[in-house]
Amino acid sequence: MKWKEHKQQLMKDAAFKAEYDRLATEYKVASELIKLRLSRGMTQEELARAVNTQQASIARMESGSYLPSLSMIKKIADALDADLEIKLKHRGQSARALTVADRKRRS
Repeated sequence: MKWKEHKQQLMKDAAFKAEYDRLATEYKVASELIKLRLSRGMTQEELARAVNTQQASIARMESGSYLPSLSMIKKIADALDADLEIKLKHRGQSARALTVADRKRRS
């Protein structure tokens, strides 16, 4: 069974869905971090050195078990040469999104 099919089955369980929804932000941050790090061809160890932390900390962030602080996310964005965008919006009303973009200073 593929992950998407398995996830569909699991989402039928109300308790699983509630927990999945509760952790959506953590997993979205983790997923984006992994995709960007890999697209830059960096290992967890290389990223950790670039942001002055340990590889285990990057692994925890990527597993979704640890949500980094905003200052750490900014450091990671800089190390990955990425723009950071944070959106706060009313639930269910994407048209009224408040966007804060933190552009990396080009040196």
